Amino acid sequence: MNVLAQAPTPPAATAVGDVGLNIGIFLAFVAVTLVFVYRASRTNRTASDYYAAGRAFTGPQNGVAIAGDYLSAASFLGIAGAIALNGYDGFLYSIGFLVAWLVALLLVAELLRNTGKFTMGDVLAFRMRQRPVRAAAATSTLVVSFFYLLAQMAGAGGLIALLLQIPPSNTFGQGAVIAVVGILMVIYVLVGGMKGTTYVQIIKAVLLIIGAAVMTVWVLGIAGFNLSALLGDAAAASPKGEAVLAPGLQYTNPIDFVSLGLALVLGTAGLPHILMRFYTVPTAKEARRSVVWAIWLIGLFYLFTLVLGYGAAALLPPGTITSANQNNAAPLLAYQLGGEALLGIISAIAFATILAVVAGLTITASASFAHDVYANVIKRGQASPDSEVRVARITALVIGVVAIAGGIIANGQNIAFLVALAFAVAASANLPTILYSLFWKKFNTTGALFSIYGGLAICIILIVFSPAVSGKPVNAATGRSASMLQGVDFHWFPLDNPGLVSIPASFLLGIIGTYVGGRRPVEEGKFAEMEVRSLTGAGSEKAISH
Repeated sequence: MNVLAQAPTPPAATAVGDVGLNIGIFLAFVAVTLVFVYRASRTNRTASDYYAAGRAFTGPQNGVAIAGDYLSAASFLGIAGAIALNGYDGFLYSIGFLVAWLVALLLVAELLRNTGKFTMGDVLAFRMRQRPVRAAAATSTLVVSFFYLLAQMAGAGGLIALLLQIPPSNTFGQGAVIAVVGILMVIYVLVGGMKGTTYVQIIKAVLLIIGAAVMTVWVLGIAGFNLSALLGDAAAASPKGEAVLAPGLQYTNPIDFVSLGLALVLGTAGLPHILMRFYTVPTAKEARRSVVWAIWLIGLFYLFTLVLGYGAAALLPPGTITSANQNNAAPLLAYQLGGEALLGIISAIAFATILAVVAGLTITASASFAHDVYANVIKRGQASPDSEVRVARITALVIGVVAIAGGIIANGQNIAFLVALAFAVAASANLPTILYSLFWKKFNTTGALFSIYGGLAICIILIVFSPAVSGKPVNAATGRSASMLQGVDFHWFPLDNPGLVSIPASFLLGIIGTYVGGRRPVEEGKFAEMEVRSLTGAGSEKAISH
């Protein structure tokens, strides 16, 4: 079936669409969301309003917002590109990201909502020594948020370069565009707080799912609503042939495959910006409903990515999608299907995706620093709510600057891959500590510190010395290596993703630290209280379990 004759051909991967139309649609979205953010800001009177939106959102509302937070640029741009380029191996990201929600639903969501107040540090500090544990939790939150922000900002750079027709060689132009996205992100957080950010995420989630659904139906319609025919066309059009339908194209080492899957499945339950969303609902029951809504919406979207990825491989001229521009597969497919108008709309949605996620990450990281480090470590619990929120806003500015710098460095990397690194850090540093705190009576402060700092250090060291950062062979077609740093090789760890080593190591360090720290009757005595509270919600803010 000749599918290529049914739509306009993009002139080049770096010059598609009408720049004026692209900017106009994007500015319209920014204007509408800023109105919502400003209106939300007028109700931000307390720290609870700023950090947790006054716990005023229902389960379905928060579920849509969680989907908006979770369906990042990696989900839309990165996975579609990974599937278009590597087929089956790219779809592993979708499977891992979705299955991860079962871990979050069964082990974390309700218990965390009942035990904490604003941040992950609240949960750990409930039965342990406040200052060291909160400092460790804040450190972990900031590192995970930084890795996740890298991915979003890298996606922003590639997408805007496509829309504004800025060539990859113009590093200054791409850097300036990443800076604009960072500035907008900081405005959302400074003005709207969690409530404003949540509204942006709800709007963005609805637009993203509708946009992806329209493109999915369109692609299937061209293939006669026959998924098998679409897969056949993708294999026929791909330079890699039938290999795109089987595993092993990207991950030739099965251990690498397992390591990535482990990081994806266990990472979600340790992501600080997802954990913080559970505090925006009034009850544990609503927290459960949030996750159920999120699972349905996220699962539906990831089915769409399968069609979009293989659709890009089948419908775009052979060779259009390369490792250098794979993050642009979905926008280029939109141009192929509906010309400039659909490209503008889909790209504006992708922008919205990036803005909403980076705003959520920024408020989480700034809240963790202000609430855990400033209020409870530096001020020893004596800080006023107003000063705490003021510090959170200053922190958001600093994070914005760091995110812009990191995004410029990471520009061009596959963003699904970058997010997988963030998942590995979250699963290594946060998840073991959360689970031990909730379920292990003997777990103590020393165990928590061993687990967080040890897991964090091991994970980051392995990432730095992995092929992801240096040492991958140069691609003859692009003249670039798939590693982040070009022209150097200092890697000694063989796996792209360190999850297979760092996650078990963190669990083991938690056990070792607990026994090194010895018996702590005071901390063990609080376990029963924490268990009751985590299961019933008794004593938590707005504590109604059913």
